[in-house]
Order: sequence, then C-alpha cells, then structure tokens
Amino acid sequence: MAGVAALLIVLFVQLATSTHRNSLTWDEDDHIFSGYMSLKHGDFGLNPEHPPLVKMLAALPLLRLPLREPPLPGDFFKYDAFHSGKEFIFHNNVGHDEIIFRARIAASLLTMLLALLVFIAAQEMFGTGAAFIALALMVSDPNVLAHGAVVGTDMGLSCFMFASIYAFYRYVKAPSPGRLIVVGVAGGLALASKHTAIVILPMLVLLAICEVARSYFRNKTAAVGEAAVAKDAVELSPGKRAARLAVAIVLMSVIAIAILWAFYGFRYQAREAGLQLNPTMPQFLKELSRPREAHLLSAVAHWHLFPESYIYGLADVRIMSDFYTSYIFGKIYPHGVWFYFPAAFVIKSTLAFLILLGIAIWAIATRKLTAWREILFLTIPPIFHLLVAMSAGMNIGLRHILPMYMFLYILIAGASIKLIQKNRRWLYAVVILIVFQAISGAHAYPAYLAYENELCGGPANTYKYLSDSNADWGQQLHDTKRYLDQHGIKNCWFIYFAQGVVDFRDYGISCKPLHTMDSMWMREVDLAPPAIDGPVLISAGDLSGFEFGAGPLNPYEQFKQLHPAAEIDYGVFVFNGHFDLPFASALGHLQNARNLLAAKQLPQALSEAQQSVALAPESVETNSILGDVLTALQRPQEARQSYETALHLAETVEPEFQISRAADLKAKLAK
Repeated sequence: MAGVAALLIVLFVQLATSTHRNSLTWDEDDHIFSGYMSLKHGDFGLNPEHPPLVKMLAALPLLRLPLREPPLPGDFFKYDAFHSGKEFIFHNNVGHDEIIFRARIAASLLTMLLALLVFIAAQEMFGTGAAFIALALMVSDPNVLAHGAVVGTDMGLSCFMFASIYAFYRYVKAPSPGRLIVVGVAGGLALASKHTAIVILPMLVLLAICEVARSYFRNKTAAVGEAAVAKDAVELSPGKRAARLAVAIVLMSVIAIAILWAFYGFRYQAREAGLQLNPTMPQFLKELSRPREAHLLSAVAHWHLFPESYIYGLADVRIMSDFYTSYIFGKIYPHGVWFYFPAAFVIKSTLAFLILLGIAIWAIATRKLTAWREILFLTIPPIFHLLVAMSAGMNIGLRHILPMYMFLYILIAGASIKLIQKNRRWLYAVVILIVFQAISGAHAYPAYLAYENELCGGPANTYKYLSDSNADWGQQLHDTKRYLDQHGIKNCWFIYFAQGVVDFRDYGISCKPLHTMDSMWMREVDLAPPAIDGPVLISAGDLSGFEFGAGPLNPYEQFKQLHPAAEIDYGVFVFNGHFDLPFASALGHLQNARNLLAAKQLPQALSEAQQSVALAPESVETNSILGDVLTALQRPQEARQSYETALHLAETVEPEFQISRAADLKAKLAK
C-alpha cells in the first residue's frame, strides 16, 4: 500500500542521512572487517563474541570493491580484530566513508524488514488501522533510528526475535508443518544474529504454557455451557495440545540449530586450517568465574554441539559481564544494578511512547482490550527479556533491550484502535502523540544515540544520567571536525571515548590524544605533559568516568565540575583554560612501561614505571606496574614494597572498584 511504502521511505531516508552525519562507532570496524573475512575466507575467529549474520550482511556490498586485506598479527583475538579492522577501513584503496556507508545501508535492511514485519503482525492481530499506528511509532522512534543503520547486532536480534515470536503466534493459531518450519528458520536467524537469542526458547515455552492454560480454561468454561469456544481450542484436549506444542518446540529448535550451523558453513572449527583461536578454547574457558558454566561449555565443545566460534562467543559474553561497571543517574557502580534497564527505559523512551504504553496498560486492566492471546504474545517476550537483562550485569546501553519495543508498538496500537473504535476522539490524541514523538526525535538528529525524553531534560542532559551507547559511542567525529574548522582550532587535546578502536586523526582532527581506558586496553601510548592548555575536548563516555571508576580513580574527574565552552552532538564537550592532569600524564608512562615490559626491554620499562609513580603515587596501577618491572629485574624486595603500596591503595581508595586488583596483588605477594 502507498501509506506503508511512504512510511518505509521515511524510515530509510532518516537512516541514510544520519549514517552520513555520524562517524564510525565503537564496534563497527571490528564487525565490518570480521564479516568481510568470514565471507571471503570462512574465518569466524576474528570476532567470535558475536555470531556472523549481521556482520556478513554488512560486508556483502564490499566484496566487489578493490580492498586490501591487512595482515593478521596472530595476537589476542580482540586486538587482531580491532587493529586489523581499523587498518582495513581507514587505510585501504577505497575511502573509509564509502566503506562505512555501504556496510551501514546493508545492515539497515534488517531494520526495514523489521518495520514491515511489525506492520504485518499488527494488521493480523488488530487490523489495518492498528498496523499504521504501530509502524508510525517505530518509524518515528529515535531509539530505532539510533541503531537502525549501525553495523551491530541489536537490530538484527530485534528483527529475528520478533519474527520468531510472531511466527509462533501464527503456528499456534493454525498449526501446520510450513508454519513450524518458519518458526525454526526465524529462530535460527536470531541465533545467528546475537547470542542473546537463546532467550527465545524459554519465551516459546512460556507462551506454549499459556496456550495450554487458555485451552484448559476455555474448554472447562465451554463444558458448563458458559461460552462458545473457537474450533481450534476444542480440537485437542489440553494434554494433547501440550504434547503437540512440546514436539513442535523441539522440532523448531532442531531447525534453528541447523540454520545456525549453516551460517558457520557446517564447520566446527572457528578458523581455517593453520589458524588458531587466541587464546585457545580450553584456555579461554578457564577465565569463566562460574565453574558450572565452564564445565557446561567444555562439554558442549567436546561433543561439538555448536560451532566452536559460537561457544567461544557465549563464554566471552559471560566473562565480559563480570568486568562491566554501571553508570546511572550520574553515579558509577562497580557492577551491574537491577534497576539499570527499567531506568534507562524510562529515560530514553519518548514521552509519547510512555503515555501510550500507560494507556494500553489501562485499557487491558479495564478490559477494553481483551484479545488475550495477542496480549500474552505481546507482553511475555518483552517482560521476560527485561528480566534477563536486569540479571545479566551488562549495563552498557538501552540497545540490549531494544527488541522489547517492537512488541510494545503493537500492543499500544491494538489498545489504541480499540479505544478509537469506541470514541473517535482517541484518534486525535494518538495522532498528536505520534507527531510529538516524531518532533522530539528529530530534535536529536543526527545524534539519535544521545536521545533522552523531555521529562529528563532532553539529549543535552543524557550524559548526566547514562553513558556508553546511551549517549556516546564515538559517533561525533564529523561534526567535531566541522566545529574545529569553523573556529580555526588546530592545537587542542582530545579525550575520545573510542580512541584505540577508532582514531579521531583518521577524520582529519589535529588534536593530540590523551589516554582513555580503551586506548590503554588497545596498548596505545600517548605521552602528555602533566599540565596542558586547552582547548580540551572530552567525550561524554570519558567525562562520566564510568570505565575508570569513581572519584580519584578517574583522571578527568575535575571536568565534571566545569562548564563546557561548547557541546558537539550532545557527546563531545569543549573546555578552555589551563589544566593540571598528572594522573592522565602518568597513564602514558604506565602504558609505555607495560609495552616495554612485554618486549623485555627492562631498563626502559623501569624508567617509564618510575615516572608513572612519580606523577601518580596514589594509583594502584602505577605502583603495580613498578612492582612487575622490579620482579622481572629480579629485585624482589623492592617489588614487594611496590605491591604492598598498591594493595594498601586498592583496599582503601574506592575499594569496591578495585576488588580484582586487590586479589591479583595478593596473589603476587603470596609468591
């Protein structure tokens, strides 16, 4: 229909234009390069922490380009993927903007497919009017626009999780082999998109239980003549219905696993002959903090139940969840907090969406909407997904619960159309709210990632409440370059959130880098004096300090108390003046000492470690690296003194953020 086509065109235009305005985000070079290598060489070991579907789709338009493949150093798998990915995109025979645009447009096809599925599902459940309401909500939602054209796994998961549940809805309405196969295929595509898709199986089980319960109560009601019963509800007894659904779910799971294997070429090994995962599977599984999970994944690997790369990725997800801090309402927590996702949902959902969701809940509570099968299929998956996310401990973005929205769009649309049918004045209220949402989202363009609703202050205030992919994923480099050029700024410093995985200098920005947690993770050495003069640019992700830790653990804590001279895309802040940053300066010497120690250049490493301690004597890390260098130099008494100093600091300075450091130091002192 013309209306559907028009809304899909509006969605695509918004995705395409924001794609041009936003620079590469945190994980995209890794995803694009690993997808390219998977397609060309069947290499699934570069980025095993994510399944290959979205990455391979994004890389498809790159296959005909004359691209040079950078060599693989054979380092730790994440270093290989990010270093080589950065080289692949920014130092190739084709401009980086063309590579990124092609990959993002290909990835955005999943968002377009999802939008079409939302319309079709809403139409089947509640009619054409509801379908247009659901589609309009999705097309104008800034959270969809933020991730709809990013080469990441979240929209892929959203698409195929929704497709799986919708396909199962159609199956329980009218069971058939064809519909069963569709559920299995959709589930397999979800598994091949993101590891979180494993939650689909318990969702299907819960929905099947609800179907059996509905069948039981409806049959019981019919038996006493109180209600007519639909034909499909009385054909089978609840017991037989439960058995049929159980068999169907088993068959769907088998099909889904077969589809997953197909994306890995039906090959267990993650890499081609001659290439190995680094570290190996047994070594990597030892890093799991939960012995039962390590034992389970070891058994799965032993029996080759899933592809090696997929198992490896499951382990990586669990390992990483132990290390993430949380940043919510301006406070840093050393671990995940249960209220993170409910709070992020309220902060980043549009006011129009929240109001309409409240109306939908009211409509259900007052029995104005009584389509119980549809209500269950549209509420159980998002509630279950939210509960899983709340317990996972990985609090780094609303994007991890993005699949919830698709179900809620349709629930809202179903409630809205029922109210409109009873009173036409509801139509004006719904249209006004959707228009308000569109205007609210447009206000954040092109920085949809930083969207925050007006009740919380709008996108200019998002960084005060949330961080990471909620506000700043390093996407502001085009506009940062434009700002610097307009103001004639060439001498500046940049504390850039994605530095290491993305280099802002590849966008023509002439600032000098200051160390971040991520640039250190990527082993970059950026030496800076202990005092600098602005302009100093700092990303929202680093301004929050959530990766370093609270208070004195953050080398850039002083900037929180200052008022920026300018704000770029709600995520890069400009400060003028003179700044004493001895801790930041120490980080450069600290990282240099680490690199020199790894290269066994011990005298030079000692000099760098001593400089880092002189600049930041109250740092656990500077004292610890000095102890490591002294140990390598076989000076155990001096090393012990450095370790004891570091341990004392770990146990007395923000100790809840330094538990793992304290444990490591105790192990070194026990030797």
